[in-house]
Amino acid sequence: MKFYLQICLAIAVIFLSACQASENSVKSQTKPTPSGQAYKIVTLDQNFKIATGQTIYVPIYSEIYHHNRQEIFNLAATLSIRNTDVTNPIIITSVRYYDSNGKLIEQYLEKPIQLDPLASTEFFVNRNDSRGGVGANFIVEWVSSTAISEPIVEAVMIGTDFQQGISFISPGKVIKRQNK
Repeated sequence: MKFYLQICLAIAVIFLSACQASENSVKSQTKPTPSGQAYKIVTLDQNFKIATGQTIYVPIYSEIYHHNRQEIFNLAATLSIRNTDVTNPIIITSVRYYDSNGKLIEQYLEKPIQLDPLASTEFFVNRNDSRGGVGANFIVEWVSSTAISEPIVEAVMIGTDFQQGISFISPGKVIKRQNK
């Protein structure tokens, strides 16, 4: 009888440990940690000379249809902005999130930020945030005081439910250029 109680106690301890690990895993998924601060807030004044810049449209899918359009599958989205220049920073002046109707949902930057050479930053749309809908998008604007290698701006969407999972990328498209 004593051996039976020891086995039951061991199973209970293992079970409770597994539950605690699972709970911590869920918490880290619902509260994404931002990447290291690879940028700094800057002020652009009249003396800042723009040599190059772009406005980039990035499609975001916060939800997609499935089962003959009878059900909606929610997705988390991460907008990634990567400075590909090895020597010069870029200034990100605006990151705006719009819904399927073109209505502004959120302005992510209050002030421009500088992204150092080869640095990257990201902006996250939670899986439970379905305000954007199927046709959501980001508009990203950046400038530089020197000619530089263009940044990579793209989004990664991911969603999992039960034993289904989906993930894909959505590249940005330049819709306006600034060149001197």
